[in-house]
Amino acid sequence: MAKKPVTDAPDGAPLAPPCAMVIFGAAGDLTKRLVVPALYNLVGARRLPDEFRIVGVDLASKTTEEWRTGLTETMQGFVGSDAEFAVDHIDQKVWQWLTVRMSYLQGDLTDAEMYRRLGLGAAGLATERDGQWRRVVIEKPFGHDLNSAKALNAEILKHLQEHQIYRIDHFLGKETVQNIMALRFANGLFEPIWNREHIDHVQITAAETVGVEQRGKFYEKTGALRDMVPNHVFQLLAMTAIEPPISFDADAVRAKKAEVIEAIRPLDPAQALKNAVRGQYDAGTVLGKAVRAYRQEPDVAPDSNTETYIACKLQIDNWRWAGVPFYLRTGKYLKRRVTEIAIRFHQAPFTLFRDTDVERMHPNWMILRIEPCEGIGLEFAAKRPGPTVKLSNVTMDFSYEDYFKTAPNTGYETLVYDCMIGDATLFQRADNIEAGWAAVQPILDLWADTPPSSFPNYTAGSNGPAAADELLARDGRAWRPLDLTNNR
Repeated sequence: MAKKPVTDAPDGAPLAPPCAMVIFGAAGDLTKRLVVPALYNLVGARRLPDEFRIVGVDLASKTTEEWRTGLTETMQGFVGSDAEFAVDHIDQKVWQWLTVRMSYLQGDLTDAEMYRRLGLGAAGLATERDGQWRRVVIEKPFGHDLNSAKALNAEILKHLQEHQIYRIDHFLGKETVQNIMALRFANGLFEPIWNREHIDHVQITAAETVGVEQRGKFYEKTGALRDMVPNHVFQLLAMTAIEPPISFDADAVRAKKAEVIEAIRPLDPAQALKNAVRGQYDAGTVLGKAVRAYRQEPDVAPDSNTETYIACKLQIDNWRWAGVPFYLRTGKYLKRRVTEIAIRFHQAPFTLFRDTDVERMHPNWMILRIEPCEGIGLEFAAKRPGPTVKLSNVTMDFSYEDYFKTAPNTGYETLVYDCMIGDATLFQRADNIEAGWAAVQPILDLWADTPPSSFPNYTAGSNGPAAADELLARDGRAWRPLDLTNNR
């Protein structure tokens, strides 16, 4: 392809090449909440060419104008909200630029006739010729277990080459996730202590304040483990534990991420029983609003054993991380919405302070905040002013919003744009996907054979089930309370 022209965007990013974006499931929640707001931001950043077009495809019976109107109403609803994409106003000029390039087609994804009408029939759907590219973005879940993921990869690779496949995870579009490698590898301060000699353990949290909403049918077949861990959470783990790649080339970075996931110590049934905890929310109060139990949600069985919470302890068997536990947790209807990576450093020895007024040593934490309020915090001890030696915990804090004046984003902006320019660095390869499923398969197998006996086992609006606290307490550790995280 010819060299792409450079736009007049403030960041100097190249203009995406002329292209049409076809969105399957265009009337769905993901399109409205994340994809379209991301495209709106890309227009505002002047990264899309005039020749850009969007075609929405869905089963819902709509006209193009009805689809545009519905999206406009959704965008207006983000103004002043606490949603992931929260803005103080919608730039009407930018929004109009995008909407006039939208068209809608009603169709069934399983109907060959729909593809003929769309113009993407079997004769040309994936064929690249005359310098024109075809790329397919695939949303999670990528399979529902290891065998199905392998089968799906095999089937897709019959029709597409690996370089055409963009398995997307919007967490990787977050600036803090991308900044992890810059933090470690562009600073002489951090990489020397990023290992088992200095790090006690790592906690990765992806807590939500929403329930399953209208996705009961999907969630009943999926659950929190399948929905979040092999993809979102493992990508955060991989970026945290990755070895230095030789470059930022897509294959170099993705190969190192795959190595991390493949190095996760396999769990036997006894270890899976001990080191994995599941939960399901009961009725409660979330952010001041009364909410119902999972078993009372639409399209959910009244005796459902589907988990809405998962916590587990994993080990990475390599020289850098051997002996350092990684504690992972994710769940719905929890006390606070926060996604973060919390790195706990080894405790300093107490001997020096034995004859002072210091009662205990304060732990050192580095907190990588993914959302909301993306940034990095460093917690350490400092002496209180006064004639005696007393320690207090203090925090040095960096916020992307404060320092770089960043605009609200969904994480899809970077990923959609990268797909358009052909940069696959932040997308998952087949081996990464399969390694993730292999790591959680023992837990899936165990849970399939041993239904839970105590569901529901946590109140909506809490920190999660008590068993998750016990998971860390056995090791003499504790979760960072959700109401103490992201306390800006």
